[in-house]
Amino acid sequence: MTLAVAAGRRSEPVDQSFGALARTLKAQQAEALDAVGDVIVDHLSSSVPLIPEVARHLIGAGGKRLRPLMTLSAASLCGYEGEGHLQLAAAVELIHAATLLHDDVVDDSALRRGLRTANVVFGNKESVLVGDFLFARAFELMVKTGSLRVLDILSRASCTISEGEVLQLETQANPATSEEMYVEVVRAKTAALFSAATQSGAVIAAADPAQERALAEYGMNFGIAYQIVDDALDYEGTEDEIGKSVGDDFREGKMTLPLILALAQARNAEEKRFWHRVIAGGERTPDDFAQARRLIARDDLVGQSLAEAQRYAEAAADALSVLPPSPLRDTLEGLALSSFVRSA
Repeated sequence: MTLAVAAGRRSEPVDQSFGALARTLKAQQAEALDAVGDVIVDHLSSSVPLIPEVARHLIGAGGKRLRPLMTLSAASLCGYEGEGHLQLAAAVELIHAATLLHDDVVDDSALRRGLRTANVVFGNKESVLVGDFLFARAFELMVKTGSLRVLDILSRASCTISEGEVLQLETQANPATSEEMYVEVVRAKTAALFSAATQSGAVIAAADPAQERALAEYGMNFGIAYQIVDDALDYEGTEDEIGKSVGDDFREGKMTLPLILALAQARNAEEKRFWHRVIAGGERTPDDFAQARRLIARDDLVGQSLAEAQRYAEAAADALSVLPPSPLRDTLEGLALSSFVRSA
């Protein structure tokens, strides 16, 4: 799909998909990313065999590695020539992996990246404790960078992620949840780590304040767009396409944007009763998810959600204008601009 670009930014369209641009970013950072993988493997070692087994079940399943890639890219864009960004990117990925292990327990998820989740394979207690281990290893790597600012940025992000998880629990099954409250959950739960990843890459490169702010803003807006799209696909994709169980958000009563819009745009009392029953009442039959998808498709609420994601994606791309032009900057801009149209 070819994307229309924000007016005034560039004349040519972005004609690559999100997946293709993610692969391009990997290729641009291939050597550094391989080195980050070595750092991660080194820090999964433990005298308790179950710990690396659980960790490798998740980390070995693959994924786009967007967060460490953005850390490496931010450092590169700011002219960094050392090796501390490898430890920093590994720390970012370990934080992300730890949150996934915890999330899957909280959400009782069964699939991630097309495979059974660690909590299903090994148990909830094991997943939580190994997640704690990964957090500890991440902080060990942060200390090794020798940067107190990096430690501050990533430790604050870790706290924010936890706050986002709790806030999501508070909004769960609450029909009064507003779009603003939803975005705050997304900002804390997902976007904070993207922002910390890009900002810390700038910090380790001793970037000037304008570049550091720009990269932090890029990560934040990209992360919000990315999560909005991910949530929207829960109502439109299939398990094979998105690599996880579909309908989990609905069944858990998570107030994501398509659901918030559905409540706000319900056409009659019958529809309102349906949404309140399945959300606030928690009374869901096996056929209710199919009905929810029909109503959401009828009013193109996934499309409306993607349009909202577009605003954040374009803001992310615009933020990079203060950085010197380069193929790497072009890839990051394109990645943001393709994020709101990425299909399952």
